[in-house]
Amino acid sequence: MRPDSARDLTRILFLDIETVPQHYDWKDLDPRSAQLFSDKTRFEQERNAKSAEEIYGEKGGILAEFGKIICIGVGSLHREGTDLRLRVTSFHGDNEYDVLNRFVDLLGRHFNTDDHWLCGHNGKEFDFPYIARRCVVNRIKLPKLLDIAGLKPWEVGHLDTMNLWSFGDRKAYTSLALLTHVLGIPTPKDDISGADVARVYYEDKDLERIATYCKKDVVATTQLYLRLTGKDVIPESHITLV
Repeated sequence: MRPDSARDLTRILFLDIETVPQHYDWKDLDPRSAQLFSDKTRFEQERNAKSAEEIYGEKGGILAEFGKIICIGVGSLHREGTDLRLRVTSFHGDNEYDVLNRFVDLLGRHFNTDDHWLCGHNGKEFDFPYIARRCVVNRIKLPKLLDIAGLKPWEVGHLDTMNLWSFGDRKAYTSLALLTHVLGIPTPKDDISGADVARVYYEDKDLERIATYCKKDVVATTQLYLRLTGKDVIPESHITLV
């Protein structure tokens, strides 16, 4: 059983990822990949009366078999005297292998024991498995916190703010934006949303804008975790984005 060290906030790495389709245009997929995407989304096509091409335009980036990670935002809490401070940075770039390697190196050096945790919003369903799958695709050895095969649920060092909010209800997805609004958590305003990431990446070629958006989501996730666990949120003056 993992020690109950989730209470030690300095041992939690908060994260968020941004993903895009490997090919922006459906027509750029090779025939075999296009057919496999169509097969994988067949029921969704039938349910929503949409073509595989339409679904690819909407969801090509959120399926790990057809997408890639362009940014991993990470945040950690530390104490300066009695003050709790949050530092947020990101690993981003066009080369997914490099992005993943830098992230895995961070985990290997600083978050690699049984008393460390990863925390994301919907992280258990999306961010954590997506990173693990893309590591496998890129032939990168899984770090300890993502190498969970054969572990019992209570041995896995994953925290999920959406999971905390569910209180056992598994029927609905609640967005980070909605929860921060409902709970009165101040969040930095931004000019893009998750739906804009692929366009901003492929058309505007503005990866820095995406990285800024990703880091702000890490801040929101951290604040949400604190709020859901009965703690005070971090004042803006104690948050550093680098």
